Amino acid sequence: MHKYLKGALVVNEGETKPLNILVEGKRIKRIYENDPVDLPTDTEIMDFKGLVLLPGVIDTHVHFRQPGLEYKADMFTESKAAVAGGVTTVLEMPNTKPPTTTLEALQNKLSIAKDSMFCNYSFFYGLTNNNVEQALSVRRNQSCGIKLFLGSSTGNMLVEDEQVLHRLFSSEKEKIISIHCEDESIIRDNTVMYKNEHTENLPYDVHTLIRTTEACYKSTSFAINLAERYHTRINITHISTEKELSLLSSANINDKFITAEVTPMHLWFSSEDFKQKGNLIKCNPSLKTSKDRDALRKALREDKIDIIATDHAPHALEEKKQPYFLAPSGMPSIQHSLLVVLQLVREGELSMTKMVEKMSHNPAEIFSIKDRGFIREGYFADFVLIDTTKKTEVTKSSLLYKCKWSPLEGEVFDNKVVCTFVNGEVAYRDGKFSEKKNAMQV
Repeated sequence: MHKYLKGALVVNEGETKPLNILVEGKRIKRIYENDPVDLPTDTEIMDFKGLVLLPGVIDTHVHFRQPGLEYKADMFTESKAAVAGGVTTVLEMPNTKPPTTTLEALQNKLSIAKDSMFCNYSFFYGLTNNNVEQALSVRRNQSCGIKLFLGSSTGNMLVEDEQVLHRLFSSEKEKIISIHCEDESIIRDNTVMYKNEHTENLPYDVHTLIRTTEACYKSTSFAINLAERYHTRINITHISTEKELSLLSSANINDKFITAEVTPMHLWFSSEDFKQKGNLIKCNPSLKTSKDRDALRKALREDKIDIIATDHAPHALEEKKQPYFLAPSGMPSIQHSLLVVLQLVREGELSMTKMVEKMSHNPAEIFSIKDRGFIREGYFADFVLIDTTKKTEVTKSSLLYKCKWSPLEGEVFDNKVVCTFVNGEVAYRDGKFSEKKNAMQV
């Protein structure tokens, strides 16, 4: 069966122009600038005139909570939210119960995903102080990379044994090491101080005073120094401070072995928003000042930051309503991440081609996701179609997350996700989902 997508304005590899795309099965067969003289007889013609077509978004940092934390989220609900937001591939983190720190746990996740996911997927393998040899033995076709927590871990994944770290950095040559950088000793000291000084009515923005710029900078410096010593490929997750940007390079993506990502929420909110949003925007690393936020936007334009990824991390609303020290960190965002960044494009903070580079091209290149992230002949047909003339209001009733809340409720975005293709099939269109899941491990 063939599909012929015609009439859309295509944004891809630095260019924006009308193109027509012939899909054969799961892949792109041909790309035309004009209508072909003839098409295969079994071709379904799909007219997308007036819409913008982008490569499917690849989100390199999500928490879908399954297994063990299904009261917060699961692979079915969150991948459904993903395709509704134009996300066609996700790389999922090991913070589950049990954590993905054994081959058995990894295989269990892959088995669950096979029947649950609307979008393509791969899973990170979590490092502990005791499993470095097994982590090194995992191949790229089993796992998208190693997740290293240098701060703020759940379970047993906080790695403080420097011997383990040197073994990892000196030996891992195939997979990316994706690193959460916050210095735990600074955070512990600040936590003790504020707990002693404030016994009640603690302001929400204390989160920024506990999880400080210095905690981020010290840890990021340590990780980068190790990577430079051993020439190890690392990705610094969710950069949050202007100061850390001084450690990053604007080199061509193909020449970098140290890359960095930022979340749409760190590009959208700042610590000033705690007064209105409270624990709903409590996340690790913390939101910093509006000056930091503006510096992160600028760093995207200057290619110091290479990836936009959500750190989609749902929690039950009842958990987030607890007092500051009891409320967990993290927020859901994958359904609206593309809309947030498109809004920044509309406001002149970023070009559309640069957005596609950060949300599709670079994730595929950095994490070696074969034949995805670009609109090229022979590549998988993962697309998202946007209507730039229609608005999207974020309402509670429209949320697809299992937790049924979002810090973006009430926002109105100036674009609408109309249709998402996953491996050549329509996974989502005009509010409806395909009954057939067409997702693959990447």
